[in-house]
Amino acid sequence: MPTDLLTPADLVAALGLAALLLLLTALPAAFWGLMAGNHSQRLSTALVAVANLFLAALLLRRWMDTGHFPVSNLYESLCFLSWCASFTQLLLMRISPHAWVPALTTPLALGTLAFASFALPSSLQVANSLVPALRSSWLVMHVSVIMASYGALLVGSALAVGVLLANRDQAVAIRGSSIGSGGFRAPTMAVGDNLTSLTSETFSQAERLDNLSYRTITVGFLLLSIGIISGAVWANEAWGSWWSWDPKETWALICWLVYAAYLHTRLNRGWHGRRSALLAASGFMVVVICYIGVNLLGVGLHSYGWFLGS
Repeated sequence: MPTDLLTPADLVAALGLAALLLLLTALPAAFWGLMAGNHSQRLSTALVAVANLFLAALLLRRWMDTGHFPVSNLYESLCFLSWCASFTQLLLMRISPHAWVPALTTPLALGTLAFASFALPSSLQVANSLVPALRSSWLVMHVSVIMASYGALLVGSALAVGVLLANRDQAVAIRGSSIGSGGFRAPTMAVGDNLTSLTSETFSQAERLDNLSYRTITVGFLLLSIGIISGAVWANEAWGSWWSWDPKETWALICWLVYAAYLHTRLNRGWHGRRSALLAASGFMVVVICYIGVNLLGVGLHSYGWFLGS
């Protein structure tokens, strides 16, 4: 029998490494796109698209090997988060191509996948059978929605950082609806004949990023709300309690409150531009703590105890 064939674990690792190399190549192309224009931007988007396909193949292969949805441990969920972040990036580039989008969001997918591949100990990467509490149809519903919400919120917060960096010498204001495509029409009065005409206005880079950030965070917030509710239902089925103030539950609630404050101040208090973006950007660290930080602490039902060696 040949001994040089790839085992399932080797194939998963090879797919992850291929995706990592593609994202690593896409990163300088994304930054170069800020100066070079469309050619470099299209290259980085194409590389991210291929990496996204490799990540999808990795998750599908893991699913076939284990027989359950591949989000049962930290390695699988990080790979799924990387897929969500890269997929969100591709959607945004499809909706509104912008040189800042790949420069701000490619590091998310790359950093998440690199952390999963090289920082996690092998014990957290090996596929294991599901514990009884996870043998539920809620696994796909709850975890996939929560991970998709984290991906959207992280991308939206990264775009908010771009609002703080782009066009720093100009004011950022909401001059059109958040579903605009980069410009709108403003009424002007023609001289001498009292006729009103419409002239095209163009959003600045910061204003376009502000719109994209708002739209992405709104989707992520809705998904997070659904994920928290489904998690409460699942917890009641598994442990007989809707809410136990587990660290993961507590930080998920804090995350929800931060982005609820962002949406409230934007819609009802008139916050926009850099002040609103600063609040959205602060949510980035809250999501990181809620997901990666809590999972690596040595307490709680959702933790692996890596830091404390338990």
